[in-house]
Amino acid sequence: MSASPLLLELVEALRCMPGIGRKSAQRITYHLLQRNRDGARKLSRALLDAVDNIGHCERCRTFSEDRICALCQSSKRDNSLLCIVESPADVYVVEESGFRGLYFVLMGHLSPLDGIGPEDLGLDTLEQLLAEGEVGEVILATGTTVEGEATAHFISEMVHKKNLRVSRIAHGVPMGGELEYVDSSTMSHAIAGRREL
Repeated sequence: MSASPLLLELVEALRCMPGIGRKSAQRITYHLLQRNRDGARKLSRALLDAVDNIGHCERCRTFSEDRICALCQSSKRDNSLLCIVESPADVYVVEESGFRGLYFVLMGHLSPLDGIGPEDLGLDTLEQLLAEGEVGEVILATGTTVEGEATAHFISEMVHKKNLRVSRIAHGVPMGGELEYVDSSTMSHAIAGRREL
């Protein structure tokens, strides 16, 4: 006996999400159909609404329903600090730390092997933002991957040409971490980024 074509289509549709393989997609599908059809309808409406109505902020490029997002419009933000991150999810993480400056979202990182160059990261928009004259310091909060580091280096060169201060977030031992569990690369970054007490 073969499964319903609609059921198989739902399983395949769920597999587009990161971390969701065939088995997980099947479990989600059967759960929604057996136990939570109202939840499935709500999920369907929310997903469709988000896909149709969420775009990008024209200033910082994060996800937004408005032309300019609420963070960029806020008078409570420090316009002199600009934190550059790779994705909108990173904005949320940095916000949780208490940062109160503004953001610029690259929507990725430099990756020549994948055909992603500076023009794909909106660096022309970043140049215009820096030219406005409000930004005094750029904080690079890209990942610690090879691509993240290359992206940070490329942008730091761009920012230095504007005679602005540029800094990189610290890397190293996490709070509450035990040294015996820290890998050598992380320890190397921690020692290189040490500060005087």
